[in-house]
Amino acid sequence: MKKAIIGKKIGMTQIFDETGKVIPVTVIEAGPCVVAQVKTVETDGYDAVQLGFGEVKENKVNKPVKGHYAKGSVTPKKHLREFRVDSIESYKVGDEIKADTFVAGDKIDVQGTSKGKGFQGVIKRHGQSRGPMGHGSMYHRRPGSMGPTSTPGRVFKGKKLPGHMGVQTITIQNLDVVRVDMDKNVILVKGSVPGVKGAILKIKTSVKA
Repeated sequence: MKKAIIGKKIGMTQIFDETGKVIPVTVIEAGPCVVAQVKTVETDGYDAVQLGFGEVKENKVNKPVKGHYAKGSVTPKKHLREFRVDSIESYKVGDEIKADTFVAGDKIDVQGTSKGKGFQGVIKRHGQSRGPMGHGSMYHRRPGSMGPTSTPGRVFKGKKLPGHMGVQTITIQNLDVVRVDMDKNVILVKGSVPGVKGAILKIKTSVKA
């Protein structure tokens, strides 16, 4: 069955396995999350579960969100995310989901918002090559040809140009859960995950596992 939880990226470190091999890991605060709503095929057209994560003051929550949590007699949370699941039978409104929903060896997909890098040129944004750096070339880091001139007299859609980079929804698949620490309610995931420190992540069982 698919498992899911909301987490917060704490940062990266490294640990050693039984053979002394160094493993780079990302530390993720996984939950505790509360089940705010359970959606069914009969009422909503699909099976899904909504999880709430993070403490928030009552006066920081608007009335529609407060009413949404009140339906299930659940204390409002700062973050609300929805996950599609194969079966909703094991989920009930008000249930608490902690880091131990995953165990070492699990394969997971982690989704988050990538770091923002501002306005960037084509070399950093698209990996294009620069021109000669001699003074006479007069063409160093510019985008290159814009395409045809008189006909059709426009830049084709999809042309790789300078622009805003980052702040995109990124999913990294098939990451390994290396360790689960229930005392600190964190999971250690091999490799990197999207986002800055403190970023909110959606963690679920890998679709390709």
